Amino acid sequence: MNMAYHENVPVVRPITDADIPTSVDTLARAFADYPFTRHVIAAEGHEERVRHFQEICLTRIGMVYGRVWVADEGRAVAVWATPDKDPSPAFAEVGPVLGELTGDRQAAYESAEQAVAPCRPQEPAWFLNTVAVSPEAQGKGLGSAVLIPGIEEAGHAGYPAFLETSSERNVRFYERLGFRVTAAVTLPDGGPRTWCMRKDPR
Repeated sequence: MNMAYHENVPVVRPITDADIPTSVDTLARAFADYPFTRHVIAAEGHEERVRHFQEICLTRIGMVYGRVWVADEGRAVAVWATPDKDPSPAFAEVGPVLGELTGDRQAAYESAEQAVAPCRPQEPAWFLNTVAVSPEAQGKGLGSAVLIPGIEEAGHAGYPAFLETSSERNVRFYERLGFRVTAAVTLPDGGPRTWCMRKDPR
């Protein structure tokens, strides 16, 4: 598929198998030094653990039970969970692997989940699992471009879009896309401040 930019508007499309290696690389690099993953994934072999964690979220959960869009052949990628399919079978299958990847941070991961869970939508919603733009592709509008299809599809279906971020800079970025902060949680065990944000359907 021709990935040319049309009047500098990025081409965004659903992910294909050919995009997986670049997309995993984009996600791995974006989250190698992210406050939340630093808190919940073991320091030993951290970057490789983060890569494997993101690969599972992308290929075993997002691509099977959710929706994934890419731009620039995977140099920007957004992974959504949707209410249309129940990902429980995938979590049951990959849960032990995710547990191994957290390593000695397993308790921190579980306490973080417990702290944020009450702030998540109780009704069906689109949940932004993960999004990233590779460093060399930043500043071209790819981050917002790759998110818009999911935000729009959630809205058309009458569902809120929901996300969590542990970066204050990201909060302002998401606010420009119409999200509002619904909770700010300081994670237990010395964890980072994490913002819950949602965008309701019009």
